[in-house]
Amino acid sequence: MRRFSKVLQLLSGSVLVGAVLILEAPLHAQSRSSSDQPLQGDYGVSASSATRDTGTVTTQTSQSGTSSNAGPSYEPDSLTGKDAAQKSTEEDWNTNGTSQPGSEQSERRRGATLQPARKPSEFENFVSEISGRPIRRFGAELLIPQSRDFVAPPTSAIPLDYRINPGDQVIIGLTGTVLADSLRLTVNPEGRVFVPRVGAIAVAGVAYRDLHQVISDRVSRQYRDFKLSVALGNLHGITVYVTGFAVQPGSYTVSSISTLINAVLAAGGPAAGGSFRSIQVRRGGKLVSDFDLYDFLLKGDKRGDISLESGDVIFVAPAGAQVAAIGSVNREAIYEARARDTLNDVLLYAGGANTVADLGRVHILNPMNDNGWQEITPRQALAEVAQRGQILRVLSAVGIAQPVSRLQSLVTVGGEVNKPGRYFVKPGTTLDEVVAMAGGLTSDAYPFGAVFLRDSMRRQQQVSFAKATDELRLGLTVEPLTSATAREGDATLRQAAVDELVRQLKNRKIEGRLVMDVAPSANQLPGSFVVENNDSLFIPNQKLSVGIYGFVNSSADFRYNPGIKVRDYIKLAGGFSRYADKKHVFVVRANGSLLGSNGVLSAAALPGDLVFVPVNTERGAFWARLRDLVGLTSQSALTAASVIAVTK
Repeated sequence: MRRFSKVLQLLSGSVLVGAVLILEAPLHAQSRSSSDQPLQGDYGVSASSATRDTGTVTTQTSQSGTSSNAGPSYEPDSLTGKDAAQKSTEEDWNTNGTSQPGSEQSERRRGATLQPARKPSEFENFVSEISGRPIRRFGAELLIPQSRDFVAPPTSAIPLDYRINPGDQVIIGLTGTVLADSLRLTVNPEGRVFVPRVGAIAVAGVAYRDLHQVISDRVSRQYRDFKLSVALGNLHGITVYVTGFAVQPGSYTVSSISTLINAVLAAGGPAAGGSFRSIQVRRGGKLVSDFDLYDFLLKGDKRGDISLESGDVIFVAPAGAQVAAIGSVNREAIYEARARDTLNDVLLYAGGANTVADLGRVHILNPMNDNGWQEITPRQALAEVAQRGQILRVLSAVGIAQPVSRLQSLVTVGGEVNKPGRYFVKPGTTLDEVVAMAGGLTSDAYPFGAVFLRDSMRRQQQVSFAKATDELRLGLTVEPLTSATAREGDATLRQAAVDELVRQLKNRKIEGRLVMDVAPSANQLPGSFVVENNDSLFIPNQKLSVGIYGFVNSSADFRYNPGIKVRDYIKLAGGFSRYADKKHVFVVRANGSLLGSNGVLSAAALPGDLVFVPVNTERGAFWARLRDLVGLTSQSALTAASVIAVTK
């Protein structure tokens, strides 16, 4: 237990690095639809509002025409005053009148407009209802903050090996004999920038680390005693395509140093049906990256966050299995599990158990089945593979200990109700309240035939049935050995029959049916009956038939007619066969109750009755023993038959 606790708390101090997405996003993005209108998504930031100004500067300086290595970055003071708002004739010529990153058109798009908060998914609503507080999908709120926009912060770390391209913006500060002041120039399609009083300088293809030297060499041909600073502002844009399950799929123009994460941000992140665990990049038709955003969000690992190239296609895959972690964990959320993730992995995603968690009280709920809340051990959590839709709850060590059934009850309602399904109810909820949640009974409902199964009753019946089966085996095995008339061949056949009978009885599934006190003519169920966790209720429609089985000449189902007695239906089945035991005929009612042998033939049949004619037990001790077993276990052993009687 101590080792398990230590493993679960390893990640308890994990930091969420969503802010890094903003701090390192050199993004200039605009989504376009076929109608040239910004695409809208479910939540987050609109593609058009995700446009970023990357007009921040990384500066290299030198003095008196002598080159120097890049020192601390700074933006020339003159760029923050009136000179920054003025453009020379030469600069206008360089842009050729087009809308480049950092241009006026781009600047008008800088202010991001937040869309309304995204709507929670159906599973989020379900988990929130279970926990009693909002539980959201991990990563969605980190990628799409609702409190601020995505205007790009300063980018001061352009790679030194970055090569200048047409469309990039070069910021040059010249003082001294040149008297050119500070210029913000865009590299023209020929790969040159035009510096007043100096001329055109070819810079395309030059590495960023060499850019200062190239410009300094060119200026020094004409001037001495000058100071030079060189920086990069907005970089040229590249077009990438975001497809699949993104909030805003479409084409995006992003900065040439943008990475996969930047483009995913521009598209609003994965949509409700999109994966955080598989974001693929295809280049030239080939898969070049399959990035797991959890590596970044949980560990700060960006090794898979590759740089993008023009024409790249980014595909957000559909979401995998979603599992919720609630209770005494460091970060309650819904997590996306990969194929081999265990429940322990989900706990690790949640930052492990918190300091007040009781790791001996871990519960799991799987809405995909009818088991309700189940308690699991730490060893199970380490080994059990997480399944779609599971909810993992770690209880608190400082809270009041309660059994699973008292925490919340899962009740399944089916058959003739208006809204069949699974319902979570509070302790003390009655059966009629659950039926009301299910929309009430339909006009075809047959309350007398209601099949109510209870998990605690099933376990109790299972123990009783197993004990009775063992007693039967012992009694039928010992008796032939003590019989003076038993022949060796008969004993062998009897033992084989006993073994087969016991095998079938042990393999019988005990349903745990609880017979309710409901009149055959009733139109509703008992109102004060309190439900428990994992209870199941099935309301059949009224079956207008009576089944006759066992030792009759022609077993069959017959149409129900009011007032017809059991013996009359047996006559319809061809009467008793040669080996029938007429004295021990019994009837399984639609409500699961058993009508014994006394007076059963003269009793009026009811809709859904299952009449069984046994073999004559006077033909041997073996059959007498078998009859005893039927008497001991009739309520449990015949449950399946009664369910069949009302549902077939």
